[in-house]
Order: sequence, then C-alpha cells, then structure tokens
Amino acid sequence: MSEQTRSTLIENHTVDQVPRSARHGNVRDLFTLWFSTNIAPLPIVTGAMVVQVFHLNLAWGLLAIVLGNLLGGVVIALASAQGPRLGIPQMVQSRGQFGRYGALLIVFFTALIYVGFFISNIVLAGTSIHRLVPAMPLEGGILAGALAATVIGVVGYRFIHTLNKIGTWVMGLALLAGFTMVLTQPLPADFFTRGALNVSGFIATVSLGVIWQISFSPYTSDYSRYLPPTVGVWRPFIATYLGATLGTILSFSFGAVVVLASAPGTEAMQAVEQATGVLGPVLMVLFLLNIISHNALNLYGAVLSIITSIQTFAAGWTPTVNVKVLLSAVVLAACCVTALGASADFISHFINLILALLLILVPWACINLIDFYLIKYGYYDVPSLFQADGGLYGRFDGYAIAAYAVGIMAQLPFANTALFVGPYANLVPGADLSWVVGVVVTCPLYFWLAYDQAAVKARRQQLALAQE
Repeated sequence: MSEQTRSTLIENHTVDQVPRSARHGNVRDLFTLWFSTNIAPLPIVTGAMVVQVFHLNLAWGLLAIVLGNLLGGVVIALASAQGPRLGIPQMVQSRGQFGRYGALLIVFFTALIYVGFFISNIVLAGTSIHRLVPAMPLEGGILAGALAATVIGVVGYRFIHTLNKIGTWVMGLALLAGFTMVLTQPLPADFFTRGALNVSGFIATVSLGVIWQISFSPYTSDYSRYLPPTVGVWRPFIATYLGATLGTILSFSFGAVVVLASAPGTEAMQAVEQATGVLGPVLMVLFLLNIISHNALNLYGAVLSIITSIQTFAAGWTPTVNVKVLLSAVVLAACCVTALGASADFISHFINLILALLLILVPWACINLIDFYLIKYGYYDVPSLFQADGGLYGRFDGYAIAAYAVGIMAQLPFANTALFVGPYANLVPGADLSWVVGVVVTCPLYFWLAYDQAAVKARRQQLALAQE
C-alpha cells in the first residue's frame, strides 16, 4: 500500500499542530469518548476494591466513589479543554511550561503509563477471550486482543471517536441492564450491611477516584485537538467532565455492587458473570469488545509520546504514516512479549504502580493547568514549541522544573504506596494523602514563580515591539 493511499485511511497528523482547515467534529464527541472509555473491566475491578480492599459498605462506598470522581474530573476536563485552543497533543504543549528538553521527563512517564495500561488491557482481553472460547489458549487471546487494538490505534482519531460513539449507547445500556439484573434478583442478607464506614477506607476511595481521573489528563487534549477553536473552553470542559465522571462512577459502582451480590472474596469479573445471570455472557462479550476499543487509546498515546520524544532531538522531522505504523508495530511487539510473560497478579501490581505515579502526575497537572489558565490565558506561541532551541520557552524552564521537583519532594513524606511509604503516610491509616500535599504546595509555588517570569517576558516583548 502506497504512502498516499495510507494517508487517506490513516490519520496523518501526529504531534504537529492540526491546521484550522482540518478541524472537525462536535463537542459531544468528547462525552461519548470518555463515557464509553470508562465502561470497561479495569474500572469495574477497581470499583470492587471499595468493598474488597477498603471495606466500605454500599452507601458510604458509593458516596466516596462519586465524590472522588467529581473532584478528579475537574482536572481531566480542564486538560481536555486545551485541545481546541492549540490543536496540539498534551505532551507537546508541556514544552510551553517546562521547555523543549525539560518536558522529556514528563513524556517518558506518560509513555510508561500508556504502555502499562495497554499491557493490562491485553491481559484482560486475552483472559476474556479464553474464558469465552476455552479452545483459544490464553496466549492466543492476548495476541488477538493486542492486534485488534493496534489496528484501531493506527487508523487513529476518527475511528476511535466513531467506535466510542457506538460504545456509549451499547455499553451504557448494557451496564444499566446489568444493574437491573443484579438488583431485581434475591440479594445476600448482608448486601447493604457488609462493610462499614471507616475514615481510611473512605479517604482511600476518594483518592482512588481522583487518581483515576488524573491518570488520563496527560493525553486528554490529544482527542480534542481536532475541534475548531470556536467551541471555546466551557463546552469541551462540560462534555469531558460529564462523560469521564459519569462513565467511571457507573463502572466503579457496578464493581462494588456485583461483589456485594456475590460471595465474599469472589473475583470481580467472575462476580459480574454470577450476579447478572443470563446477561453475564453477553456482558463478557461486550466488555471484551470495549477493552479492545479502549486500549487503542493507550497505543495511540504511547506512539504520540514516542514521536514527541524523538522529535525533541529532531526539530525539523515530520513523521510519515509509515513511521507511525512502524512505531505502533514496535510497541505492539514489546507489549505482547511483556504480557505473555506477565505474572497472574500483574494487573494488581500495575494498579499499585499507577498509585505511585500519582506522585509524578499531580505536580505536572498543577503546573499545566495553572500555566494555561492563570499565567498564559491559553495563549501559546505554537511555532516556538517546535523550534530546536525552544523559541520563547527555551530548552529548559527553571521555574517549572523547580516547582515540579518541590511538588514531588513535598509528597514523599506522606506517600503511602506499594513502592514507597513515607514517615507520615499513616496520618490516616491506609489512605494516601500525598496528592493533597502535592496540590497545596505546587499550585501556589508555580503561580508565584511563573507569574513573575511572565511579567518579565511581557515587558521584554513590549520593548522589542517598541524598538521595531
């Protein structure tokens, strides 16, 4: 297939700015994308932790789920609203805060998150395929799920949005049917009383909701950058916020409900099959399809991150469709090798890694949002983001890097993760409050540093214009 033919089938924009002539789509597409994306097994498994790990009862568990996702949803929605304004991926935009080379660390960790999610989801897909078709070995299921997700990711933006429009109706109705099946059947005697309110479990659940939403923020504008800038900020914010929070709240809640409707200790997806009766096999098939569709976002983001990293050192390079296909194949192969050799508890280990990576994502999100909305008011010199010397933003921004480092270090004493436990981690036993410290420290520090820097640059630009 020729390059020209592929360009008509496959998205040909990577990390470059989408020109206004190529802008298209509707704001409501952001709702369907983020709603459908979060109706999936991984958030259901995560929601089951509210009962199985944090030991909350149904009422307090649902309240904590709603509160955590509503709080965290503000971050993903504000990040998504940046896309139509600038027309570039989120990681490229970070050069406007950290400098051309200063943003590389963030790009690396973001790519790691994408790859981790991709591997987790192909393991889930392989397990689902093997469960539905026992004749298909687990390894074959993993490869089939990975290949299908890769095809969607390679085709790109339009195909991803189209699938999620369909998925919103199909998965939304299926999940509501699942709730109906569970709640209209005889429930265990302890369905409403299993577990109890405990402060650590409640705060841990709220934190989990916040973490889940923030973990998407490094690539949300990747899926809004094709919208015309005339849509403004408020409409993309609302569409993303409602889609992301409603989808996640429903999935988290479904995970909690099905494990409460099953015997204590039942694995979450097994509980889905048991608690939904004749609907169980149908849900398993739909969840499998949605895993594959959702996982395309992770491949898409991973490839964009890799291209962003390479392009940092090759300012004049514009990758072709062939390069995108090649990089996708490399990521696919590496992830498949890892997934095939993964341990049975890989997903639980990965969730622990995501919780630990919050230490890195929170300060970045603070700096990104403060800079966009309160320092630069959405005005960036996009050509500078692609210049070899960083243009107006330089190779490194000392203020952003300093605030970022301080934000990470401030969290460490309060961190309570599987990878690191700080000396003050048990102020509230079992709950990780480090993200709160990260927000409280990073936001005012960066604003103080960057606002002064912005004023100096503004004065210099005024002098330069006056001299011209």
